[in-house]
Amino acid sequence: MTLNRNFINVMILSWGFMLVFTAFQTMGNIEKTVLQSITDEDNSFTGDAYTSLSIIYAVFATCNWLAPSYISMSGPRVAILTGACCYVLFIASFLWPHNALLYIASCVLGLGAALIWTGHGQYLTENSNTETMSRNAGVFWAIFQTSMFIGNLFVYFMFINPKIDGSTRIIVFSVLTGLSIAGTCLLATLRSSSQRLVLGEAEGVSSADRELQIPEPARERPWIAAWDALIDAFSLFLTLKMLLLSLTFIYTGLVLTFYSGVYSSSIGFTKAIGETRKSLVGLSGIFIGIGEVMGGAIFGIFASKLARNCGGWLVVVTGFGVHLFAFISIFLNLPNDSPFSETDKVGFITPSPILAMAGSLALGFGDACFNTQIYSLLGTLFAKQSASAFALFKFCQSVAAAISFAYSSNVNLYIQLLILTITTVIGTGAFCYVERISRREADNALTDTNPTLVE
Repeated sequence: MTLNRNFINVMILSWGFMLVFTAFQTMGNIEKTVLQSITDEDNSFTGDAYTSLSIIYAVFATCNWLAPSYISMSGPRVAILTGACCYVLFIASFLWPHNALLYIASCVLGLGAALIWTGHGQYLTENSNTETMSRNAGVFWAIFQTSMFIGNLFVYFMFINPKIDGSTRIIVFSVLTGLSIAGTCLLATLRSSSQRLVLGEAEGVSSADRELQIPEPARERPWIAAWDALIDAFSLFLTLKMLLLSLTFIYTGLVLTFYSGVYSSSIGFTKAIGETRKSLVGLSGIFIGIGEVMGGAIFGIFASKLARNCGGWLVVVTGFGVHLFAFISIFLNLPNDSPFSETDKVGFITPSPILAMAGSLALGFGDACFNTQIYSLLGTLFAKQSASAFALFKFCQSVAAAISFAYSSNVNLYIQLLILTITTVIGTGAFCYVERISRREADNALTDTNPTLVE
């Protein structure tokens, strides 16, 4: 099979993200644990991981409103590269632990995250059409999420000892910084789509429309295009479908906080698990990554058949069921105060490393179910406003993540699980409803265009 230019672009995007986020997602997974180890050695350092992550997602949420305007002037490739550089700066800042530097770097990363993720959504849509969007989203997600177990496998072997010393931290931070630099260099090789956008890339058009357009200068009025992109984002947010989908986006932000910053740390803080509990922080990330890759690969391979026969709602409902299993197993397995610091307490059963890893696998697989279908739905439903649609997705997700990280320092494990259970019910219902009405509208439009189909 000959690979076309657009699919090669998707592969470069996927592998570049994988390298950058091998560094960041690994860091997010271990940040609470390693910052606590720094505080134990140096009382003057009071940096808090949950505060750092909360700042990241708060700035991320704010800047998402401006990202489409930036992309309308620069294009998605420049936005992706700029964002990747911000990730490099954040990871490198851990080589010199300092309170102010930690929080400043968190702000910089929040800005970079808005650019890289909104640019990624636009670029993925540019290189896809209605037939390949689901496949490309699944392929991207599967490759991207291998970052979860590559970085965490490294951490698993580095954190064998219960105490994490300074030399170990330097090695870990140096390797992760190097990986983020390698990913940024790969993303710098991204090429334009074979189907060029016009009148500002942030406005987005479907592949069918692109073929009919006559090329013209793309950025003759950059500031007007930027303003229009901002207005489009506000207008799109107030539509019924986007308001309903925002409930699903919010859930993905809450569960992102939980699996990327809270759950693995809770395992590492539970003394009843044993002396290897610190290495299980990395192993938990590996199993989350395996679940993510499995979900992305399965739904990438079977994307076209699922979309044609039953739609994405079945995948999302599957993710809903898998996440319920994860929440119940975590509720039984870990003590209520495990997100905060080392604890001698136990949950309703004797903590089991095997059950903890099963919970990690379920969290990853369920997250892939939700995200691959959100990507697919946004890329097809809002093809002409793809930058704005993905910016709003990341806005809602990052607001929820920022709030969640803010309360994670004070709200115990069981309350967090209750919040996740309630929001997954609401988010799943909202997604299924939007997809149902969208399919009905598409069927009606097809019938109106081809009235012989009803005869």
